[in-house]
Amino acid sequence: MKISRELKTALLVLSGIALFILGFSYLKANSILSNGRVFYAEYSHVGGLTTGTSVTINGLPVGKIQNINFKGDNSGKLVVTFIVEDDFPFSINSKAEIYEAGFIGGKALAIMPAFDGAPLAKDKDTLPSSYRAGLTESIENKLNPVVDDLDQLFRSASSVVGKIDTVFDAKAQQDLKNSLASLSEVISNFKRTSRSIDQLMASNRQKLDSTISNAQNITSNLSKVSDTLVQANFGETIANLQSTIKNMDTIMSAIERGEGSVGKLLKDKELYDNLAGASLQLEKLLEDMKLNPKRYVHFSLFGKRAKPYKAPEGNEVELKEENKN
Repeated sequence: MKISRELKTALLVLSGIALFILGFSYLKANSILSNGRVFYAEYSHVGGLTTGTSVTINGLPVGKIQNINFKGDNSGKLVVTFIVEDDFPFSINSKAEIYEAGFIGGKALAIMPAFDGAPLAKDKDTLPSSYRAGLTESIENKLNPVVDDLDQLFRSASSVVGKIDTVFDAKAQQDLKNSLASLSEVISNFKRTSRSIDQLMASNRQKLDSTISNAQNITSNLSKVSDTLVQANFGETIANLQSTIKNMDTIMSAIERGEGSVGKLLKDKELYDNLAGASLQLEKLLEDMKLNPKRYVHFSLFGKRAKPYKAPEGNEVELKEENKN
């Protein structure tokens, strides 16, 4: 059967129209031949998400964004329609999360699958939505407070500078200049003093070296003396001293209790009185010997018998009275 040229032209035109519709649908992610599942998610903002963007699960592309429109209830929310062509099962509680695909890659949509035992998501279901801030937005969120603080700081610094200009009038500025000049003079004097000290140290370096050497010798001698004292066995000496002190305490305690000759001499009144009387009688005896030596000593060259001694009446009376006393 011979096909006419007109029929061929009609078939070619229809084929072109069909290919155009398929291509246009593919570019808009509205594939006519697709048999995937359609899901919805609501967002307050989509951050520049566009139709045709890939939908991934765990990083694997499983579909595309089909449409983005306002919800239509005057709430300003956006409804994202996307197709999942993979049969991978996930829970109805799985989240549809918008994230940043890269620095220049724009936004993308990822399904965060949940396996919590809830019913599986099916065609035409609306999934919970979430939004993950990208690196650029995170940096911007971090920098915005810093920029605000810097702006406030600059404002405060400008205000302080203005107040300083107001406070420092001509007289205050002149006083400040004079103070700086005085400070410069002090620093100059300090430099001169430092040079003088350096010269003094240089001129007396030999004496300083000699002084330091003497100090070292003294330190060495002190070290030797301390070593000698350490070797002198102070512990034994102190122990002996303590023993001596203890013995002295024992002796003094015995004397205090009246024990021994010394203790009895100090504590026994009768013995004291006897000794005092004996001392007095001895003193009188010596005195009588001085006054009347013939009473006690008899000496004769010719062997003549000594006459009995007769004391003077006055002396005899005195002796009797003293004996009575």
